[in-house]
Amino acid sequence: MKSTVPEKPQMNVNWHLLTSDETLQKLNTRSSGLTNKEVLACQEQYGSNELKGKEGVSPLVLFISQFTNSLIIILIIAGIISAIIGEGVEAIAIIVIVILAGILGFLQEYQAEKAIESLRKMAAPYATVLRDGIESSMPARDLVPGDIIRLRTGDKVPADARLIEVMNLKVDEAPLTGESESVEKVIFPLSQEGEVSLGDRLNMLYMGTAVVYGRGKAVITSTGMATEFGKIAGLLQTTESRRTPLQVDLDKVGRVLGIFSIVLAAVISIFGVFRGYAIIEMFIWGVALAVAVIPEALPAVVTISLALGVRRMVKRRALIRKLPAVETLGATTIICSDKTGTLTKDEMTVRKIFANGKLIDVLGAGYVPEGSFLLNGSSFDPRQDRDISNLFYAGILCSDTILQQQGNEWNVLGDPTEGGIIVAAAKAGIIREEIVKLFPRINEIPFSSQRKRMTTIHQFNEGLHAFSKGAPEVILGTCSAIYDDGKRRSITDDERKQIIETAHNLGKDALRVLALAEKPFAPGDKVDESVEHDMVFLGLVGMIDPPRPEAKEAIKLCEQSGIKPVMITGDHKVTAVAVAQELGLLKDGGVITGVELEHLSDEELDKRVETINVYARISPEHKMRIVTAFMNRGHVVAMTGDGVNDAPSLKKADIGVAMGITGTDVSKEASDMILTDDNFASIVSAVEEGRSIFENIRKYLIFLLSGNMATVFAMICALVCMFPLPLAAVQILFINFIMDGIIAIALSVEPPEPGIMRKKPRDVKEGILNARVIWSISSIGIWIALVTVCVFVWELSNGYSTEHAVTVFFLTLILSRLFNGINCRSMEDSIVKLGFLTNKPLIYATFFALSLTAIIIYLPSLQEPFKTVFLSSREVVVSLLSSSTVLIMAEIQKFIRRKTIIQESIFNKILPA
Repeated sequence: MKSTVPEKPQMNVNWHLLTSDETLQKLNTRSSGLTNKEVLACQEQYGSNELKGKEGVSPLVLFISQFTNSLIIILIIAGIISAIIGEGVEAIAIIVIVILAGILGFLQEYQAEKAIESLRKMAAPYATVLRDGIESSMPARDLVPGDIIRLRTGDKVPADARLIEVMNLKVDEAPLTGESESVEKVIFPLSQEGEVSLGDRLNMLYMGTAVVYGRGKAVITSTGMATEFGKIAGLLQTTESRRTPLQVDLDKVGRVLGIFSIVLAAVISIFGVFRGYAIIEMFIWGVALAVAVIPEALPAVVTISLALGVRRMVKRRALIRKLPAVETLGATTIICSDKTGTLTKDEMTVRKIFANGKLIDVLGAGYVPEGSFLLNGSSFDPRQDRDISNLFYAGILCSDTILQQQGNEWNVLGDPTEGGIIVAAAKAGIIREEIVKLFPRINEIPFSSQRKRMTTIHQFNEGLHAFSKGAPEVILGTCSAIYDDGKRRSITDDERKQIIETAHNLGKDALRVLALAEKPFAPGDKVDESVEHDMVFLGLVGMIDPPRPEAKEAIKLCEQSGIKPVMITGDHKVTAVAVAQELGLLKDGGVITGVELEHLSDEELDKRVETINVYARISPEHKMRIVTAFMNRGHVVAMTGDGVNDAPSLKKADIGVAMGITGTDVSKEASDMILTDDNFASIVSAVEEGRSIFENIRKYLIFLLSGNMATVFAMICALVCMFPLPLAAVQILFINFIMDGIIAIALSVEPPEPGIMRKKPRDVKEGILNARVIWSISSIGIWIALVTVCVFVWELSNGYSTEHAVTVFFLTLILSRLFNGINCRSMEDSIVKLGFLTNKPLIYATFFALSLTAIIIYLPSLQEPFKTVFLSSREVVVSLLSSSTVLIMAEIQKFIRRKTIIQESIFNKILPA
């Protein structure tokens, strides 16, 4: 046979539709493998079997890029100007903040670029290959299309391949498809009727999956980036993460404030020159005012708020990889969640047992051998029922799986389905190790897709016992008898009908159903498939990967918080629907499969996406489409997942949430947040923290901008009314130092407000400075300006010197802004409800600010540089009483706002739907 390099073997060929011989012919290969000459030609044409990463950005460029943000640029300019005018402390503070923010951003982005490296690590390092008829082990990177590989239990699949031989082969495809159960493989071509999803291509193997049982032989069809695994890597490379709402808002705020501060400072300085002030004096004063208007502590406050929130979230089982993602959680409106291991425990659990006409409920979930049995709703002891005990004996003996405990954790070694039966037996007090000693195995007839059953032969006393498990209709077809309270009798046609009907009903509840049977026979009888005739039917077991108990409550909390949870899974539709119904996910929403999704255009999906709650048999490309459709509808999307197939959508979503226990390295690297307990409920805790953090940043902006606007309004008022300048440049910088620094940081650690999870997600279209916030900033700023200007004018009209009036204005402005700090702890709740002592850092910061103010007013050596004079107790009391009106006015505003919200809520309830 003349061999050539396979003609474009990595093209989109439906290999699953071809026979084994057709596949070999199309790849120009043979069952004995390629020759070394053919391999060299293929390697030259198709390259190595490895995932290619896009050319990365150098660390230096990545670091420099952190300083291209408009707010950061303005801060650098402000620092330089501060140094020029002699404010060294101010300049150093600004530069330090900029550098710290840049380093933090660099570390986050550098770590995120490791996602492709994680994909490379998951590829199989070695493979067993046939070349020139000789079997050898070699690096998987040397494989080419047309190579013949052998696979055994425990092997990782090194590339995409078409099976040509199988022997009881089962493959774990969960990392690729998300399907919880291992997949039994076949070699015959699949039907050409209809489309076949990735998880249903039973004669194919895919890179990155693992053999969990049996052995097989396959021909490589695709390598490297042409594999399904490689396509995911390609998606991950080309998928760009959307900037978080906070990043967009803060960049916009910084840009607007920067332009505003420069224009304002220039206008006021020019006006001051026309008033007769020296040009140099007004230039320095104008620069100081510009620096004061810019919230240069914003990056520090944001970073501190996020970092402290991250620390709290770690205690609540959520690990944040990218700080800006914390606030995104607070705006999340959609959570797209995988089923297996996220909403469910990823542990097959027996739910129902049927034996001799009795249907038993089995309680408990997962591999922990704890749970009770119910018969017709009443407690039931299976050890007192010989039929149930016999069924458990058969389930234990006709399996190769072991239940083991490591510390407080229980897990199974082997097939999860067999593990579910062994755990159920342990709940009944029937321990595998004890039964195996009583019935030592001496032979077996292995499972195959054609036979659909497995039989083991065991020694017991002087005789032999055969135990079988498999598909209900197959096992029932081998049985001629049934046990009735431990006594053997012939099985009736009505009993056969009842068994099949029960199996069908359990299947409709998405339970995987297995039947078990046994047969005693003499030691001299021949041990072959004949022992599987005239068996005694023992019963049925129905099992499922159960929902997490806490997931149901978490879903309720999501709905109360205005968040829509959506299940996206690779499992079959029946299973997905059953789990979704049990979790309360399927109320008004619909269900759609991957094949049905293929027939929807992007426009049609955009229209329907909000009406669908469950997506079944979904591929990685489908997940990307779903996330994109939600984003196109204006939603903020969180995507949870644990497999390689989830990585692109985790990166695409506004916030990607990976599983810490079952999650692959790829999903973790591509994510923004990792759940350390794989618990869906932890997402709700993270949402609360995210909302709280965003609100704290918003409170800081309201506090800072209202105070800065008050300073600007007061200055403009004094200049327009031909009054002396009420503040010196150094005083402006001092106020800026204490307010932008210690007070603002203290506000950033405000605990979550009561009832924050009863609110709907914020509308990201409004931005951080929405109409309500702008009104608060304006009203408070104007009030502080009026109070301070009135005190200033009152001092001048009573014959006090300009220095006295300036000092009183200076003190009143500081006190007003400190009272405003107390007010800004909440935009709705009264300080009485919050409690005066619940934010201790703010109390300490306030005392520290007052102490510094007192020092520069009353310490003679500092009075001249800070342009202050000694104030009497009467002047201090006037300043204190005047500034306290800020808190009173704010409390009145909050009272009116609460009443308005209550009225709107009542009005909405009485309106017809």
